[in-house]
Amino acid sequence: MRHLLALDLKDDAASIAEYERQHRRIWPEIASHLRRHGVTGMEIWRLGSRMVMVMDTDDAVYDAAAMAAATENDPKVREWEQLMWRFQAPTPWTPDGQKWTAMARIFDLSAQP
Repeated sequence: MRHLLALDLKDDAASIAEYERQHRRIWPEIASHLRRHGVTGMEIWRLGSRMVMVMDTDDAVYDAAAMAAATENDPKVREWEQLMWRFQAPTPWTPDGQKWTAMARIFDLSAQP
């Protein structure tokens, strides 16, 4: 299944550059965590300070709640998330206590005649 999520970055050129540098090669523990929880592909796109994550998952393995719980119980993943939060900011539509927020699909060409 494909998921699209949005998140903002703090609007600071140096901070954005460091965030991008951190993502050129993420920590191996983070890649392993994602794959272990059914994430089969992930891309992050940016325009200004707005980011969109495209995440593909294996429905037989992926469970968002289980992945969130595993994140809380893994010190290395928590460390990564705390580091990333230094650069990130919630969108104006992000509920309190969340980071990446699911986007709603409003158009699908394949559904068109």
